[in-house]
Amino acid sequence: MTWKWAEQKEKLNQVEQLKLKQDGLDIIDEIIHTYSKTGFESIPEEKLALFKWAGVYQQKPKSDGYLMLRIRVPSGLLTSQQARVIAELGEEYGRGLIDITTRQAVQYHWLRVENLPDIFRRLGEVGLCSWEACGDCPRTIVGNPLAGIDPHELIDTRPIVEALEKTFVLNREFSNLPRKYKISISASKYNPANAQIQDLSFTPATKVIDGEEVIGFHVWVGGGLSNRPHLAKQLDIFVRPEQVVEVAKAVTQIFRDYGYRDKRHKARLKFLVADWGAERFLTVLKELIGPYPTRGQDQIIDWNAGFFQGIQPQKQAGYYYAALTVPVGRTSSEEFFQLADLADRYGAGELRTVNTQNIIIPHIPKEKVDQLLQEPLLKRLSPNPKPFTGYAVSCTGIEFCNLALAETKGLVKRVVEYLDREVELDQPVRIHVNGCPNNCGQQQIADIGLLGGKMRTKEGMVEAFTVSIGGHLYREGRFNTRLNGRVKASDVARVLKGLVLFYKEQKQPNEKFSHFVDRLGIAAFQAKLDQLLS
Repeated sequence: MTWKWAEQKEKLNQVEQLKLKQDGLDIIDEIIHTYSKTGFESIPEEKLALFKWAGVYQQKPKSDGYLMLRIRVPSGLLTSQQARVIAELGEEYGRGLIDITTRQAVQYHWLRVENLPDIFRRLGEVGLCSWEACGDCPRTIVGNPLAGIDPHELIDTRPIVEALEKTFVLNREFSNLPRKYKISISASKYNPANAQIQDLSFTPATKVIDGEEVIGFHVWVGGGLSNRPHLAKQLDIFVRPEQVVEVAKAVTQIFRDYGYRDKRHKARLKFLVADWGAERFLTVLKELIGPYPTRGQDQIIDWNAGFFQGIQPQKQAGYYYAALTVPVGRTSSEEFFQLADLADRYGAGELRTVNTQNIIIPHIPKEKVDQLLQEPLLKRLSPNPKPFTGYAVSCTGIEFCNLALAETKGLVKRVVEYLDREVELDQPVRIHVNGCPNNCGQQQIADIGLLGGKMRTKEGMVEAFTVSIGGHLYREGRFNTRLNGRVKASDVARVLKGLVLFYKEQKQPNEKFSHFVDRLGIAAFQAKLDQLLS
């Protein structure tokens, strides 16, 4: 396939030069038929860069030859059969360790290239794959984990997610994008899929057309985090459910054909949208899809940040879902086996992963709820966690990630357990932690976000964190504001306790943390942090 950007080959960055030589999807067959037989040492460096299209990254340290693999779980939908296969493969090849990610995916660590063909095959036998879970292509589609059972959704988005997956996965028309590309779709009124931080997102809307109220979606483009975050812009367009795939393909085509390919750090869709603006982007989009109605009425009424807890009623009368907290998203094959059993015993053989790194068991009849709550697994994966534990998110961190500068998951676990012992609050405070600026832990939308790095002290270089406050995705959304100063990892728990107590002592009744930040201002928090660090 010949692409227009290839005509100026000399201006393309090194990764683009590599992708012109070989489509990233070609690496899948090479892994299966060549490198799994010849071993890690036989893999050229430039080929390892393409492993991402198979959903595979090198684990830290790269020289050890261990790999991380990410499984696509579109909109978080899993069957108990799929969960058991995930558990089996993790037990056999990944030292029993399983992580749930902020895109509802599942990750393994400690894999060898020799393991990959069997993993690929067995995932495929139950309708799962790792294809394009990483790479410059459409990543795992994030959605409402309650799709189909949500009392607050306008329509069931599961068929749309399935159609989007079929459209994009292994489609060479879209397998060479300028950079990674993230899509979300939700019809929930509480924006659980975090629309404003996606490259492309669809959110619930209605519009009166020919005298009839039609349920559909509004479209957002150009969101993204990392070290240069952008909030997505809403286009002046209304999309019916049956038109979502057409619009998604066209937006992706614009990114493919017009996205920047000279500098990797400016290659995300957010930079194109920022330069063009929403109006020009929509003009180009309509050249591909034709005329569409203008925006209707937004149906998002609030933001739940993707957090679900407790035993909650489904829209199906007499049925409930159990929203379980997985502390910092770290679980195991043993627990996945148990979750599959619970899904069969108490539900309908389904599980749902959540972008806050948690998990849901749906379809529980009312008469089985009390018995489920007595299950031993729910002591750790609690539906009613302590407040700080229940609202914490963490990236992988230095334990496995080659980009991370600080340890995260262990730190977060220690910090939130300390805060839960030391502080009582009637409003949750969302704490997100990242080990590097790539922002897999999404700290920029947190009430309190921590970004890891290094700090020079009398004792030498130590791990340290910057603190940012007041992020949210209510309405258009706002990224949190970074405070001056670094906090040594050993001081994080003490400093966060001081900031949280500052909020507790001065907040108004039922005042959310982000609203408190708005009322007092950043300077008040900066003064408090300075005091805590002095």
